[in-house]
Order: sequence, then structure tokens, then C-alpha cells
Amino acid sequence: MELGAIILDFDGLIVDTETPIYEAWRAAFRRRGHELQLDEWQHSLGTFRGFDACGRLSELVGETLDRDALEEEVRGPYLETCEAQPLLPGVVALVEEARRLGLGTAVASSATRGWVLGWLGKHGIKDLFDSVSGREDVEKVKPAPDLFLLAARQLQVAPPSCIVFEDSPNGIRAARAAGMRCVAVPNEVTRRLELGGPDLVMGSAGELPLREVARRVGLALSAAARAG
Repeated sequence: MELGAIILDFDGLIVDTETPIYEAWRAAFRRRGHELQLDEWQHSLGTFRGFDACGRLSELVGETLDRDALEEEVRGPYLETCEAQPLLPGVVALVEEARRLGLGTAVASSATRGWVLGWLGKHGIKDLFDSVSGREDVEKVKPAPDLFLLAARQLQVAPPSCIVFEDSPNGIRAARAAGMRCVAVPNEVTRRLELGGPDLVMGSAGELPLREVARRVGLALSAAARAG
């Protein structure tokens, strides 16, 4: 089987927006005398509405909290921290290598497409991707395979010829369900979790050349890619 495309998650893989949102909610919990445990928060990672932080905090304090006010309280510090986050190491080199090899490149995220495109534009890398998909483009987000299968269709590449780069257990399950190879690149939050059996784990997106990644997950490069 030849490698035809790479598909990247966004949050926590291209930019670490996952640590800031977790820390912002932890601070909100602590201001009310409680701790937000990672074993609960992990259900929110890589998906949408996987964990109701406001509902959980309401349970802990014994009263129904104003959801809009609480989310606004969290949103400010979260976005401020995200603005200061750089691209995660190796991302640009990985995608540029894929393009030199003539491979398709995509982002598939359980966040909105607008959220992803905004950050890709801010960091000047939007044009490196042939396709960007968000939760409004599919019926079900991760851990369902829909986002990755959509990306493969848009790139006109068979799912088994795709390598997904993910950081979260939900994303890894989605890649598996899509019939794709999966490389885990965990971040500060997700490296503390049980990832669930990716084909390969790397410390950063640039830890290995893409040629070597392909070899380790059992995909070959086409003759044209090898020449490139």
C-alpha cells in the first residue's frame, strides 16, 4: 500500500489549544473550591460535547450555575493564552515534506472550520493544506470516523493510504475506525492519558522524517515520491 496523504488534527496537534482550555476550566473549578480531574476532562478532548464542565461544576457546588456567565469567565483567559501559543514543533516541516513528496495534506478537526482556519491564517500556514474540515461538515465528530473519511474523499485518496496525526484518544479511535494508520503526537495534557494503540508514537511532529514514519507504519512511497 502506498502513502497518498497525511491528515492532521488541529487542537493540541498543530497548536496546543488544549492545555489552555483545561487550565482555564481548572481555575474556574478551583475558585469554587473544587478540582477538575483529568480523568473527567479527557472525555472532552478531540471531540465536541464529550464532557459538560459547567454541569459537573454545578453538581459539585450544589447549585445550577449560569452557563453563559461561566463560559465567558473561562473564554477570556483561554483565548488570551491561545494567542501566545506557537505552532507545535515539527508541524511545518512535516507538512512541507508531504507536499514535496506530492502527497495530499488536510486538517480534520472536531472544532469548527472557522476556528481552525482562523489559527492557520494567523500562523501563515493555511496554504499548506489542500483541505480543511470541521464539525459542521459531518454528521458525527470524533471518535466517529466521519471527519477523516471526508478528508480522504476530498483528497481523492483511499483511507488505507492515509496517515493521521493525532494527539487524543478520541482522535486515535476515529482514525482506527476510518481504516487509517495513526501516529500519536501527544501534548502536555494528552501524554498523561492512555492513548489506545496508535501505530506509532512520536515526541513531536518532526521527530522523524515522513519517509521514515511511512516505513514504520507499513506504507510505501510511490516511485514519484521516492524520486522527490
